[in-house]
Amino acid sequence: MSNTIGPPSLLAGAISAGWGTLLNHPPEYGTHWDGFGKRYGMRLTGVATSNTMEAGLGMLWGEDPRYFRDEGQPFGHRLRHVVKMTFLAESRSGGTMPAYARFVAVSGSNFLSNTWRADKEADTGHALARIGLGFMGRMSKNAFLEFWPDVKERVFRIGR
Repeated sequence: MSNTIGPPSLLAGAISAGWGTLLNHPPEYGTHWDGFGKRYGMRLTGVATSNTMEAGLGMLWGEDPRYFRDEGQPFGHRLRHVVKMTFLAESRSGGTMPAYARFVAVSGSNFLSNTWRADKEADTGHALARIGLGFMGRMSKNAFLEFWPDVKERVFRIGR
C-alpha cells in the first residue's frame, strides 16, 4: 500500500503531474490546477492498478515484489543488485526468479490505462514508452532504497 500512497509515491506523482502541466502534455488536460489534478489522478490510477496486479499475481505465483537491500557489499555489486532486482523477485524458497507478475502488471496496466487516457497518448507506442518508464522508475526506486540509508547515515553523522 505504501508503494501506491506512501510519501515517495505521492511526491513522485506531484513531480510527474507538475512536469506534465508545465509542458502541457497531453494538451487535452490544460495547464491549470484541474489539468494538474487530471495528470496526478492518471498516474495514481496507473500505479494503483499495476501494484494491485503485481501483488495479486505475485502472491499466486510465489513472488515477493519487495526490494531487499544488499548491505555490506561493494558499491558495484550493490549497483548490479539494483538492476538485477528490477527484473527478478524473491521466490517462496528464498531464491530469485523472473518477476513474471511485475512484467504482466507493468505491461498490462499501461495497456489497460489506454482506455481512460487522453486520445493522444492512448496508443501502443505510448503504452510501450510507459512500460519502459515503469521499469526505469522501479530501478530508480530500488537504487533509492539501496543507497539512501547509507547517504542519510553519513550526512547526519557529519552534522553531529
